[in-house]
Amino acid sequence: MPLTREQKTELLASYQQGLAEAPHAFLLDYKGISVPQVTELRAKVREHGGSYLVVKNTLALRAIEGKALDGLKAQFDGPTAVVFSDGDPVPLAKALTEFAKTAPVLQFKGAMVERRPVPAEQIKEIADLPSRDALIARLLFMLQSPITRLVRTLGAMPQRFVSVLDQVAKSREGQG
Repeated sequence: MPLTREQKTELLASYQQGLAEAPHAFLLDYKGISVPQVTELRAKVREHGGSYLVVKNTLALRAIEGKALDGLKAQFDGPTAVVFSDGDPVPLAKALTEFAKTAPVLQFKGAMVERRPVPAEQIKEIADLPSRDALIARLLFMLQSPITRLVRTLGAMPQRFVSVLDQVAKSREGQG
């Protein structure tokens, strides 16, 4: 049954509100996936702070026109589902690639990470990255390491100076 004009307007508004504004999105070809698998996929996506949406391509193309996702408009062909989030994209990419291993009919069409288009082939590479928090922790450790060494070196100088003075004092006592 075709959608009414009012239903299309509502869909377009919901696409513009979520899909077009999200900084991270993954486009999927879901053809051949079973209902229990879709239910499981939706649960995993929600668990990682994302949203799963099966879109009508013509309305989705209207919603993303002039937005960051516009760079992926060529992938809005055939059955298309979009997983989008405004949180960390790495855990979401990991969940999707893990799920794609159990449901090989699910295919990646492309993605957008940090509002930049990413080819489907690179989604696995994104999934292999450490999480944002882990990367920040590594960066802080790397920044902290030289400072810690500098503080230790500066702290050792007065100790060495006192040690040298003590040795000089002992050698003068031995002479006198």
